[in-house]
Amino acid sequence: MAKRKPIVAITHDYLTQKGGAERVVLAMHRAFPDAKIYTTLYHPEGTYPEFANADIVTSPLNKFSFFRKNHRAALPLLAYTSTSLKIPADIVLASSSGWAHGFSTTGRTFVYCHSPARWLYLTDQYVGSSRRNFPAGVALRILGPALRRWDRRAASRADVYVANSTVVQERINDVYGMDVDILHPPHSVDIEGNREPIPGLEDFVGQGGHYLVVSRLLPYKNVDQAIEAFRDLDKRLLVIGAGPLLEELKAAASPNVRFASNITDAQMRWAYASATAVVAPSHEDFGITPLEGAAWGKPTIALRAGGYLDTILEGTTGTFFDEPLAACIRDAVLGFEAEQWDPAEIKDHVSVFSEDRFRMKLHAGIEALILEESPV
Repeated sequence: MAKRKPIVAITHDYLTQKGGAERVVLAMHRAFPDAKIYTTLYHPEGTYPEFANADIVTSPLNKFSFFRKNHRAALPLLAYTSTSLKIPADIVLASSSGWAHGFSTTGRTFVYCHSPARWLYLTDQYVGSSRRNFPAGVALRILGPALRRWDRRAASRADVYVANSTVVQERINDVYGMDVDILHPPHSVDIEGNREPIPGLEDFVGQGGHYLVVSRLLPYKNVDQAIEAFRDLDKRLLVIGAGPLLEELKAAASPNVRFASNITDAQMRWAYASATAVVAPSHEDFGITPLEGAAWGKPTIALRAGGYLDTILEGTTGTFFDEPLAACIRDAVLGFEAEQWDPAEIKDHVSVFSEDRFRMKLHAGIEALILEESPV
């Protein structure tokens, strides 16, 4: 009798937004196209349309449209919801930044960690220190001790834990006491696809030359400092992203800064193709935007911290500033324009982070887990 092929399932915290973690889940699904994707919440209009091609299983919480559109409001319920989500699979490939490693299964679990939960271990950074007395900050202070206990138990049950970057590897060791390997995520950028202008921005972008921020609009992303840095510059900044700070950031922006949210891949290609450089001001766990820009031959001006230290070659694919402050970003932009950048060298570097390499490493890790060998 032929041996049964192991059933592989993919889990992710929630599929409600467009970001680097969601692109990684799509890459995982391309690596394991027969795998079902399990998640607490799925909002098709808020995330990438490619998820429509997957078999997605959601928790009962997904019945409530309010939570689908406002996943942060569901935080008090997500630990219980995650634990109650049962996954009938031999191998669970968990894409986790806080919840997916806690889903229940009788199979073996391979956790790909984007970061231990920011809201539990970097709370002030996540909600913004000035907002710690807002409802989200108060809720996290009340629920924090219980959620941290739940989170550490969930992490300890995994068979394999893998970090997406050096800084996350260090954070996993600090939080969970684990020594883990690193598997960098892929950039998954298609530079050959069609391009489509973003409505209303045709004149602003013109023939290109703009700077580009691609980010969720949350306090720790420091987008406000990038916007302020361009206030006195005779240069254009296009901010692509969505999040709770959108209207606040729009109100504070000068006329040389424009915004776009929930755009298509074709529109994203249009924005990248004619940009001068990417501006990346946040302390990222990995930070995929420098790689996305590099696929187009565009350098990055980034905060010297976090995952950017893994992906940017200083002087070749980008340059750094040392503090996420408007003055530092402004000086870095001015210094950047005095340098020469080689698009061919930039594109060559990004090949190290290809999806083919990611898929190969992921398959090797899962196969080793199936064979009960030491993976990755």
